[in-house]
Amino acid sequence: EATAQRASYFASSPVFFAFCFALVATWLASYVVGASREFTHAAGVTMTAVTLLLVALLKNSELRSERAIQEKLDALATAMLEERRSGPDKAAPALDRAIGLEDEL
Repeated sequence: EATAQRASYFASSPVFFAFCFALVATWLASYVVGASREFTHAAGVTMTAVTLLLVALLKNSELRSERAIQEKLDALATAMLEERRSGPDKAAPALDRAIGLEDEL
């Protein structure tokens, strides 16, 4: 998951945006200047591969976010139930973990 987190940060960076912009500009320029068909095809395939990787990264990020939200909701529900039944002492550790969960992800 650490690799996915680093990849997500990189995909959000200005450097990655500049890379994608340069890739699209290169592909578009290849048509304008009449570059070889192989070059144009290679640029298109590269853009397709980058798009596929970004979709996979987005799905991974979505699943991790959903899991973190569900864990927080479960901890909050458990804490509220335990507080009603026995008092706040038993519920506090689970609630503390849930509050700090985004720092772990």
